[in-house]
Amino acid sequence: MALPAALEGKLRLPLIGAPLFIVSVPKLVIAQCKAGIIGAFPALNARPQELLDDWLKEIKDTLGAYAEENPDKPVAPFAVNQICHSSNERLYKDVETCVRHEVPIIITSLRPPADVVEAVHSYGGLVFHDVINLRHARKAMEQGVDGIIAVCAGAGGHAGTTSPFALVKEIKREFDGAVILSGSMTNGSDILAARAIGADLAYIGTRFVATEEANAVDRYKQMIVDSAAADIAYTSRFSGVHGSYLKPSIANAGLDPENLADNDKSAMDFAKREKDGGAKAWKDIWSAGQGVGTIDDIPKAEDLVMRLADEYDAARRALAEG
Repeated sequence: MALPAALEGKLRLPLIGAPLFIVSVPKLVIAQCKAGIIGAFPALNARPQELLDDWLKEIKDTLGAYAEENPDKPVAPFAVNQICHSSNERLYKDVETCVRHEVPIIITSLRPPADVVEAVHSYGGLVFHDVINLRHARKAMEQGVDGIIAVCAGAGGHAGTTSPFALVKEIKREFDGAVILSGSMTNGSDILAARAIGADLAYIGTRFVATEEANAVDRYKQMIVDSAAADIAYTSRFSGVHGSYLKPSIANAGLDPENLADNDKSAMDFAKREKDGGAKAWKDIWSAGQGVGTIDDIPKAEDLVMRLADEYDAARRALAEG
C-alpha cells in the first residue's frame, strides 16, 4: 500500500469524505475530521470567494483546539477540492488562499495542472486528482500528483463507467502513489473491500449527504433514504459531462428521467455556478450514487463514522475466521 506518510496515525478509518458541491461545509468537514476521517469541501462552496479564508481559519482553529484537548484521539487532516476548469475564474485566487493556509490536501478535478501541484508541494501538501479512466490517470501521473482517485461505475457526481476491479488494478500497475477508490460504498465492509482490491483509501460522498451536518435540504436527504440503485440516472444533460442524479428530483423539476437529451461539454460553466449559487442541476436536481439502496437513516457524521469503523472491524474479523 502507498498511504502517504503524512496520514499515518491520523486516521480512524482509511476514508475520505468526498467533497460535495453545496453540501460540504465547515460543520460537516470538522465533524468528519474529529471522527478520524479526511473531510473535504469544494472551494467553490465558499461564496463569495473571500469567505474561503474564513472557512479555512475556522476549520484549522477548531481542529487544532480539538487535537490539543484530545491527544489520544486521531484527528484527520482536511482537504479542499479545486475545479481546474477554464470557466472557474477564481481557481488561482482559491489556490493562493489554500497555499497561504497550507491546506494539507488539495483534490483537483477535471485537469491536473502542474502549477497547482508545484504550489501545494512547496509547503509539503498533498495533491490527489480524480479520474474516470486510465488515460486521465496517466496525465495526472505526469503532473506529479501524490494520489489518484478512481471514480468508478456507480459513483455519484461526475462518475465513470469502469469497474473498480479493472481501473484500480490498471492504475496500480503504473503508479506508486496513493490510490483512492470511489463508487457505491456505504458501509464498513465496502471500505474493506476497497482495500482488498488494492486501494489505499475509500472515497465516500452520497452516504454523507444523508447526515445531520450536511448542507442539504431535508427533502434531498430523505430522497436518498427512500431511493434504490434503479432510481439513479446517468446523464450528461445537466452539465455536459455524464453524472449520476436522483430520478425523483429530475421528475420533480418537470423532466422525464427516462428521456433526457445528452449535452456536450460546452454546458459546463463553473463561472455560472459561482454567479447563480449552483444552478438548477445542483440546487434542484440532486446527485447521488448507486449505493443509495443501502442508506436507511440520517445520523450525525460522527455516529456514522463510528458505525463504519465497527463494520470495518467486523468484516475483517469475519474474513479472518472464514
